[in-house]
Amino acid sequence: MEKNWFNKSVQDVKSELETNLEQGLTSGQAQEKQEKYGFNELKAKKKKTLFQKFVEQFKDFTIIVLIVAAIVSGIVGISEGEGITDTIIILIVVILNAVIGVIQESKAEKSLEALQKLSDHASKVIRDGKLEVIPSKLLVPGDIVVLETGDYIPADLRIIEAVNLKSQEAALTGESVPVEKQELVIDDNKVGLGDRINMLFSSSLITYGRGKGIVVETGMNTEVGKIAGMLDATEETVTPLQEKLNKLRKNTRTCSTCNMCSNICYRANIWKRTNSYVHDSC
Repeated sequence: MEKNWFNKSVQDVKSELETNLEQGLTSGQAQEKQEKYGFNELKAKKKKTLFQKFVEQFKDFTIIVLIVAAIVSGIVGISEGEGITDTIIILIVVILNAVIGVIQESKAEKSLEALQKLSDHASKVIRDGKLEVIPSKLLVPGDIVVLETGDYIPADLRIIEAVNLKSQEAALTGESVPVEKQELVIDDNKVGLGDRINMLFSSSLITYGRGKGIVVETGMNTEVGKIAGMLDATEETVTPLQEKLNKLRKNTRTCSTCNMCSNICYRANIWKRTNSYVHDSC
């Protein structure tokens, strides 16, 4: 269940994440949370080579049917002296479909890599009462992060202090103008991302002012992590040709079933008439 951190007061967030606003987490707490939540990074599936991506496009049943049809068409065309024009056309369509599928998958991978680069920075964090600079992937829920102009936001944060604070969230909300932030509680639990002015989101940029925030979500649980998850699942989608072929296959099955039923009824009727004729003759 998604937690609406923007609806919670700073004290409620502090209590829920067991942190201290002045001292931050202790090293022991940070280690325990690291084991519980894992690294603050966007995960991706193992990369496939271009050849693997291309070959996988031919695993779809409808594509296999087209290839078989191309082979049969070529054999018939050669045996009857009609050439292999149909075979060439079918193979061109199949190859174009595979190329489109590879391009779609590659675009999704590049988008995910871009998001990962945005989250790969160092962060200023308060731990054991001291200001430290650590790799952003080591952040855990409950960490107190210190931010100033020019800093990338390393995780989703609930703001606890804001001094003329503004962040650029165009990548998430599409809003080109930096958003002014403050620490006040938002009562509306259905407010959109762009209006959550007491939150800072991973991969956004501080354009003005300074502030502090409690890390509330890390890695794939952040808002940008959810986008990365959707991009990572893009490879499961079908190409336009595959979608149309799947519909055609369903329609073909229906027609084939109707045709088979019609043939059975027709043959049964002939059989009855033949038996009746033989019986009358006897």
